Amino acid sequence: MQKLGRILMVEDDSKDVELTLTALEEYNLANEVVVTRDGEEALDYLNCRGKFSARSRENPAVILLDLKLPKVDGLEVLKQVKADENLRYIPVVVLTSSHEEKDLVTSYKLGVNAYVVKPVDFHQFVNAIKELGAFWAVINVPPPESVNK
Repeated sequence: MQKLGRILMVEDDSKDVELTLTALEEYNLANEVVVTRDGEEALDYLNCRGKFSARSRENPAVILLDLKLPKVDGLEVLKQVKADENLRYIPVVVLTSSHEEKDLVTSYKLGVNAYVVKPVDFHQFVNAIKELGAFWAVINVPPPESVNK
C-alpha cells in the first residue's frame, strides 16, 4: 500500500478544523494531519523552529492554508513558502472563505497550487475536503526535492 502523506492544515477556525479532520479521517486520507492555528505557528512548523524544532524534517505532502489568519496572514505564509528553496515544491491549497478577487489573483501570483472557496453546506464541505485530500496526499506525485529538507 502506498504511504499516505502528512497534511499541514493552517486554520484558526476550530469548527473548520473539526470538519476537515472528520472528513479526512472518514476517508482515511492521511497518516497524520498537523494543525497550526496561525501563520506564525505554520512557519515555525515548516522551518522546524520553536516547539517544532525536534519534528521530523520531512515536508508535508500538502499545505491546506486559510488566508485570514492571526499573527501572519495566509498570503504572507504562501509568499515565504514559495520563496524558500526547501519548501517551494510543497503543494499549497488555499482553503478559504474569501471570495475576493484580489486574494485569488494574489494567491496565484505567489504560486499557489489551488484556490478553493470553502462551501457553506456541510456535505459540500466534506466532499471538497475528501477530494482535496485524495488528490494532494495520495494521487499527486511531488518532485523528489519536495519530500525532505
